[in-house]
Amino acid sequence: MVTSDTTDLPGGTIRYWAAAKAAAGTAEEPYTAATLADALAAARQRHAGRPEFSRVLLRCSFLVDGEQVGGRDHATVALAEGGTIEVLPPFAGG
Repeated sequence: MVTSDTTDLPGGTIRYWAAAKAAAGTAEEPYTAATLADALAAARQRHAGRPEFSRVLLRCSFLVDGEQVGGRDHATVALAEGGTIEVLPPFAGG
């Protein structure tokens, strides 16, 4: 039997940097999700009143527990309990 109970899902922290931090209006927030795609969808929903947030996410790269996500499908990137998602917008400089 499949349940939609979120207590069975891993929880951790999403950290926003630079323009992503400004667009989210926070430096970090918790997630409860099985995949990166699910965590980002929930974040988009939480910040629906901040339209720039979704636009910034389109340009971001992501680290999950220190590992680059790169071009992998976000739905295939599993999240771990106590994990960290780093949201990194493009930036100039060294």
